[in-house]
Amino acid sequence: MNNISNNAEPTALPPASQGQLRSARRLLRRKERLARGRFLAEGPQAVREALVAGAAELILCTDRAAARHPELIDGAVDPSVPGVGVSDADLAALTDSSTPQGIVALCRTVDVPLESALAGGSRLIVCCAEIRDPGNAGTVIRCADAAGADAVILSHASVDLYNPKTVRATTGSLFHLPIVVDADLPDALSRCRDGGLQVLAAAGGGDADLDQLSRAGELARPTVWLMGNEAHGLDQDQLGLADRAVAVPIYGRAESLNLSTAAAVCLYASAFAQRV
Repeated sequence: MNNISNNAEPTALPPASQGQLRSARRLLRRKERLARGRFLAEGPQAVREALVAGAAELILCTDRAAARHPELIDGAVDPSVPGVGVSDADLAALTDSSTPQGIVALCRTVDVPLESALAGGSRLIVCCAEIRDPGNAGTVIRCADAAGADAVILSHASVDLYNPKTVRATTGSLFHLPIVVDADLPDALSRCRDGGLQVLAAAGGGDADLDQLSRAGELARPTVWLMGNEAHGLDQDQLGLADRAVAVPIYGRAESLNLSTAAAVCLYASAFAQRV
């Protein structure tokens, strides 16, 4: 009786050329990302979502990762995207992660103009004013995706959407919903309001709290949540752009919530109210 395994051999990838490696490494620099309209997405989840979204142009993968995720490099998701093999050392040079996951996609940038983000009759949007921390920005995008939001807006002076830490923190969600970058805050909020959305600013000293608005049915209305900078929140000019300033109630002894947690609470409160 023969003992031949029925397991298929992993797809053998052609080795990456030095030109491909140099081209990918340059995308670790923001200036290069802006000039080329390209960025790197690391990890199997992000690569899968990039392929599904049609944003990936090249997959760079170690042998170990190829064996674990053959569907990402054998053309099953998008046969038009080539895959190339890289060494562990070359892969590590393409990421700032302390534990590289062995697979990276070179992708086209995916941000959209404001008018495109608002074109579909949006009901729930989060707008971040000068968000600076890449992990926070990525987590807000992930929370917005999970809450079923229609778009994310990042204002002028916000962190680069394509910063590797931001991309990694989204875990693929940046490929799922429209994201506007470098938006003029007054113009963006004015156009949201013209589209029928109320503007609620999340602020500790708000004139109402989230519970009150929920009980009053106010959160069922189409809403854009305005979130402030991690260090200083929203200044008076930014607060003046909102219809109401809303505090997230603190029931325990914590001084406050961090930005991404507050965004998640506000988005889910609105998402629930809009669905009941």
